[in-house]
Amino acid sequence: MRYTRNRADAEDATQEAFIRAFGGLQNFRCESAFYTWLYRIASNCARNLLKARARDLLEGTIDFPDDDHAAHHPTRLQEVATPEELTLTEDIRGVVNATLENLSEPYRTVITLREIDGLSYKDIASAMSIPVGTVRSRVFRARDIIDHQVRRVYDGGLGRHTLQRASHGRC
Repeated sequence: MRYTRNRADAEDATQEAFIRAFGGLQNFRCESAFYTWLYRIASNCARNLLKARARDLLEGTIDFPDDDHAAHHPTRLQEVATPEELTLTEDIRGVVNATLENLSEPYRTVITLREIDGLSYKDIASAMSIPVGTVRSRVFRARDIIDHQVRRVYDGGLGRHTLQRASHGRC
C-alpha cells in the first residue's frame, strides 16, 4: 500500500511478489534475513506495477478508483481529552502524512521501514541494496524534514533538539 496507494494494485503486487518469491526460493542464499529478501521482491513488484500503470495512463486506459473504495489506514497518535487537543492531533497527523507523501521515494521508504515497520538500519540497507551509512543519513534527513513541517503546527515538533539548526544559522 505504501508504494501503490491503491488496494487493488497492492493486492496485484503482493500476489506477484509471492509468485516470484516461491519461484526464486531455491535461489535464496540466506545472506540476509528472509524478510528483507521478500521485501525486496515485493517492493520491486510494486514499482514494476506502478511503471506499468504509468504507461497505461499515458495510453488513456487506466481506471481510477473512486474514493469510496480507497484504503484508509487510521493511525492513532494518542488519546486526548479536549477538542483543542483533538484538533492539534489531527493537524499533526495531517502534516506528517502530507510530508511523507511529499518525500522522495528513497526517503519515504527508509523512514517507513525504520519508524513504521521497525527494521534495523542493517536490514533496511540489505533490502534496499544501499550502504548502512546512506540509510542512516536518509532516516536523519527524513526525520528532520518531518520535524520541520510539524513545527509549523506544533512548537514541540517531533521532540528533536533544534540546537543543530540554530547553531548553523538555519530556521
